[in-house]
Amino acid sequence: MPRFLSIISTDEKNAPAGGPSPELMRRMGQLIEEMTKAGVLLDTAGLTPSANGVRFRQTAGKLAVTDGPFTEAKEVIGGYAIVQAKDKEQAMEWTRRFVDIHEEEYDITVELREIAEP
Repeated sequence: MPRFLSIISTDEKNAPAGGPSPELMRRMGQLIEEMTKAGVLLDTAGLTPSANGVRFRQTAGKLAVTDGPFTEAKEVIGGYAIVQAKDKEQAMEWTRRFVDIHEEEYDITVELREIAEP
């Protein structure tokens, strides 16, 4: 079965100051439990703020290293999930459910990409 990577992008500047609400965490826990029981969820995690990150960029053979936060970026990667689904449509349905549980104050984008298998 194919594996898919969900890349969750967020706007750190507009995220709720107190973090996720208890209700969002409850719904997230339920979805993660359901996905785990269905054998779909292989791994998932949120990421620390971009202020804790480091970006490596190579251009024309020259390496540049930049410490976070990455102020030039409106959105940063805030988390990920790896799912194993029977097809792209099933992976899209799980991803849609993940997006739907977020409250309206969240501005998130989720990019779903199939993992290339050797």
